Amino acid sequence: MVEFLVHVAIMACLYGLLSLSLNLQVGFAGLVNFGQVILFGCGTYGAAIAFSHQLGPVAGIALGIVFAVIVAAAFARLGRNLGADYWGIATLAVAEVLRILANNEAWLAGGAQGVGGIPLLFGDMPRPMGPLMTLGLCVALLLAAWWLCQRLTTSRYGLALKLMREEPQLAASLGYDLAALKTQTLMVAAVLAAASGFVFAHYITFVGPDQLVSSETFLIWAMVIIGGSGNHLGAIVGAILMQFLFAFVPFVKDALGLPSEHVAAMRLTLVGGGLLAFLIWRTQGLIPEHVGGKQNG
Repeated sequence: MVEFLVHVAIMACLYGLLSLSLNLQVGFAGLVNFGQVILFGCGTYGAAIAFSHQLGPVAGIALGIVFAVIVAAAFARLGRNLGADYWGIATLAVAEVLRILANNEAWLAGGAQGVGGIPLLFGDMPRPMGPLMTLGLCVALLLAAWWLCQRLTTSRYGLALKLMREEPQLAASLGYDLAALKTQTLMVAAVLAAASGFVFAHYITFVGPDQLVSSETFLIWAMVIIGGSGNHLGAIVGAILMQFLFAFVPFVKDALGLPSEHVAAMRLTLVGGGLLAFLIWRTQGLIPEHVGGKQNG
């Protein structure tokens, strides 16, 4: 049971990184990114390519960050001439194109078969120390990401992001470079997402295109909306809550005597139902954005 809880906590931390990344984009900068999962995928494929070419984990995280920054720059470039809604659709399309590329090009990282056998980051340590060390790393990354996001969004830079989100024309008239703000925000968010993907690849020990489906992006969106868009603590709480609910779905299935194929349906119901419920009855999420003064979350 302890190892199961450690596993769930590791996944919650990794999704917490993704939620912070998306929350920085949509919650503060107003960037409707429907291709978030591909930034995560840059980290996983960086790890996979480095392993395939025997380059080591340091090269893997470096490749993942470089890939993610390039994709973020492409997203930002698309956003220069598109409205928020059309830009969101464009990011979704780019993410799907890259997923199809990864699925069909075997030379890249195994194609549809993916890459297996990626070593655990602490695989040489006896159990349960290996998983506990991985959990410690994930917690440290999550805290560092939270601190970074706090520093960014409680500064003048954060005020500029919020002004761009609420009144982009006013922000431009005051001399803010909106294109630069969008690019910078996307690149910071991309680094957080890539870090999550890199650790995920070494924890699961497998990377494949099936991990990059668009439903994963909307799961991250659900975490941000349920936790509280525009609040870093809310994004983390949403990720932890959803992951623990997902983890205990099989137990509920067994208690109700349902067949195993109902597990996926129950998880989709949790995501879709929870998202709709919060959009209708509590749009501010569990922990609302702090309006006025310095943000505490």
